[in-house]
Amino acid sequence: MPLALDDFPSSAAFDAIQASLSSSPADRKAAIKSGNGIFAFTLKNSGKEESWHIDLKESGTVGRGVAPEGKKANVTLVLNDAEFQKLVEGKANAQKLFMSGKLKVKGDVMKATKLDPILKKAQAQAPKSKL
Repeated sequence: MPLALDDFPSSAAFDAIQASLSSSPADRKAAIKSGNGIFAFTLKNSGKEESWHIDLKESGTVGRGVAPEGKKANVTLVLNDAEFQKLVEGKANAQKLFMSGKLKVKGDVMKATKLDPILKKAQAQAPKSKL
C-alpha cells in the first residue's frame, strides 16, 4: 500500500524510505540499531495535516499515523510539505530548519539526529521524479 498522498507531494519520500528499509535485511537491522526509536513526521500543506512514522525500534517499517498501533513516537518532527521535500532531497539542513523555526521537534531532540543517515540512504535509492 503506497504511503504517498496527492495533497502532500513530498510524502512519496516515505515510500522511498520503506523501499530502502525493505531492500536489505542487513540494512534494516543496521537502521534499527542506529535509530533505536519511533520517529513521527507531521506534515502541513494548504491547511491540511497528515502524519507518518518510521519504526526503527522493532520492525524497521514505515506507516501512516504518528506511531504503530499501541506504540508511542520517541520524537515527532513537524514541518510543512515543501520544507520536508527539501530535507529529503538534501537541499535543506535539519539543524538550520530547526533554528529558523521551520522544523519543530517534540520529544527526544537528540534522537532526531539519528534520522539523517536513513534519509540519505533513501534519497540515494529513490527515483528522482518522486523526490
